Amino acid sequence: MQGSAEPMGQPGAAAGRNVESSVEQTLGHLRTLDSPVPKAQPTGPLNLEDLYRQHRMRLVRLAILLVDEPATAEDVVQEAFTGLHRNWGKLRDAAAAVGYLRTAVVNGSRSVLRRRKTAREYVPPHAVNARSAESLAMLSTEHQAVVAALGKLPPRQREVLVLRYYGGLSEAEISEAAGISKGTVKSTASRALEALQRTMHDGRN
Repeated sequence: MQGSAEPMGQPGAAAGRNVESSVEQTLGHLRTLDSPVPKAQPTGPLNLEDLYRQHRMRLVRLAILLVDEPATAEDVVQEAFTGLHRNWGKLRDAAAAVGYLRTAVVNGSRSVLRRRKTAREYVPPHAVNARSAESLAMLSTEHQAVVAALGKLPPRQREVLVLRYYGGLSEAEISEAAGISKGTVKSTASRALEALQRTMHDGRN
């Protein structure tokens, strides 16, 4: 379920609450920027074209936040929709289709990062290339610092925070999308917020 995020970790006192608030505000702002312009609802059954139009932008942003490269993120999302097309007849409804796409994007992003880890010649992109120029221009310096700090987290920690605060997912939905238990979601979120707090603190000093 999407909406206001409930606290996911306990990184410690006011500083922990502040970093969680910063993540929620930053990724919530990006989610708002990426929201599709409301259009008339289709009169017939939801189809693949409707899903592509309604969800592609947010899925691309999700992938960008996970892999740090817009072009690679586009490929990950395209592969997710290709897989959805192959499995269209097996899905119950639109909600199941969206869940399939999210999981496919997470798994596709993991595959990218695994391949990248073994490619010693890989050089991480400069932070300015890791977000779309349009959205970066709309982010404050503080929000950009949060996005940069997220990019330094281990992949699973980044996944959990992005799915929660950008995707607006519950612990149960993150568990399904990431293929981990709800307990692991909670403990990973806590460790991620602690790491993010340290990174952002170091960046200010």
